[in-house]
Amino acid sequence: MTSPRLKYEGWLYGLAFLIALGLRLIQLGASPLTDSEAQLALQALHLAQGQRPLLAPQPAYILFTSLLFFITEATNFTARLLPALTGSALIFAPCLFRDRLKPHPALILAFLLAFDPALTALSRQANGTILALTFLLFAWGMGHNGRAIPAGIFAALALLSGPSAWSGLLILGLTFLFFRPANPSAPITNDELRITGFSLLSTLLLAGTLFFTAPNGLSAFFASLPAYLQGWVAPSAFTPARVLFDFLAYEPLGVFLTIFALLRGFRLGSPRVRRLSIWLALSLLLAVFYRQPGELVWTVIPLLILAAQELSRAFDMFPEERTEISVVSGALLILLIYIGFNIASIGLNPYEHLTPTTLLLFNRVVTLPFGPRYVILFGALLILVVSVILVALGWSPRTARLGVTWSFSLFLGVYALAAAWGTSGMRLPNGVELWSADQPPIHVDLLVASVQQASLLSTGHITTQPVTVWGIRSPALEWALRDREVKIVTALDPLNPPPLLITPLMNDPGLPSAYRGQDFTWRQPPVWEAIQPSDWFGWLVYRQLPREIETIILWVRDDLFPDARQNGQL
Repeated sequence: MTSPRLKYEGWLYGLAFLIALGLRLIQLGASPLTDSEAQLALQALHLAQGQRPLLAPQPAYILFTSLLFFITEATNFTARLLPALTGSALIFAPCLFRDRLKPHPALILAFLLAFDPALTALSRQANGTILALTFLLFAWGMGHNGRAIPAGIFAALALLSGPSAWSGLLILGLTFLFFRPANPSAPITNDELRITGFSLLSTLLLAGTLFFTAPNGLSAFFASLPAYLQGWVAPSAFTPARVLFDFLAYEPLGVFLTIFALLRGFRLGSPRVRRLSIWLALSLLLAVFYRQPGELVWTVIPLLILAAQELSRAFDMFPEERTEISVVSGALLILLIYIGFNIASIGLNPYEHLTPTTLLLFNRVVTLPFGPRYVILFGALLILVVSVILVALGWSPRTARLGVTWSFSLFLGVYALAAAWGTSGMRLPNGVELWSADQPPIHVDLLVASVQQASLLSTGHITTQPVTVWGIRSPALEWALRDREVKIVTALDPLNPPPLLITPLMNDPGLPSAYRGQDFTWRQPPVWEAIQPSDWFGWLVYRQLPREIETIILWVRDDLFPDARQNGQL
């Protein structure tokens, strides 16, 4: 049975899509590609140039991005354009489940998807993770609505998106096994199954080979399942505790609302809440122990569904209680803002506030192991809890619950918007975002400008002078120098000294020719072993953590400079 449409529902979905598109496209190409992104982008670029590289097991991203590179220019923006557009289209997935979610929660879910920090961050990465999520949800939704052909097409695109699709299939399959729905959808007929299977296989063949122009795309597809299984035993830069921290740090709004939804759902015995809770628990466990934060996308979806349902209930207020709820929400929001300012103050200099504090309580001297700012923070939290209890006892538990819901939702919603904005790199340049295993290069623009200047001085053109890279294995460096010839070598030839040479930090390349060198900060990865608990206050507000500096040197052969040539002629 079709649910009635809300007033201006189509326009509101369009607004959510525009918000999502803006958060995902603004300054999309400003941040340099990381090594993991550049590895896939280089394969797409080589395909666009007519080469036949060995493809990573994410053929959907590589093949379609190569088509973009062939039509337009290979830039950071176009390398990330396909995930950004696909992640923005995820906003329309709730429309496919309006009969199950109900129109009002589905619309709220669309806006939560638009603002979500995790989905925004992953939509701005050059890989197939967000493609797998969007296409698989679209395939499920099309199948749910009886559209066999689109269901098969989107299912094939999801399978072509890489190992993350197998993670989603595993989670959804386990959820179905643990909790079979009491009222399942109408069974699929044999005709629908044949149509879906034909469209799936046809799409795999056509899209997996880019219309027969890249046959090795199918081999990349068949390698995606082994790649996913290998991820369980492969070493990772993340630990289970760090992945769990990423989830809690980026999704506080969803976690807060979901706790209320789970408490209500289990108290009322709601089968839908139980099913979503199993999906949430299984996806979180698999992501944590898989040790890849990108797999948390499968956790974000049930989390935001539960959050949207709870937030939809918060709109159900009687006219006579709106004033009380507004007063309570405003008072609690002021306390939350004050707590936020205290956390920001601690984050400016976490170690300064660890000095022990002496207090006089009940005529007794008490020494606390932290500074005055922590005392104020804990005191404000205590006042917040006491205020909620007094409201519940003085007015009603319902007023206290709705006041807490709206005040925390507004406060955490602003935090979520700031976190989503921070993934663009505009809020805090060179801030540490935790959704990728590697950090982007720092001085890549200065390095490229220096290479171009050296080439211009020696040949009269900024791209004609080749660059030799020795002792560095960095796809991000190859991507930055993609407009020129780059030679990756393991040893230098003394009889043929390269004109431009890039090496790790060293005093001398050891070649007979004279060189002039300039060092550049290439990366600043966090020093995970040196991070103290107080450092996370600084990260929470300012996205800063203790880092180490990775330096590389650009060596330019001395005879390429005009002054050296003039001195040689004299």
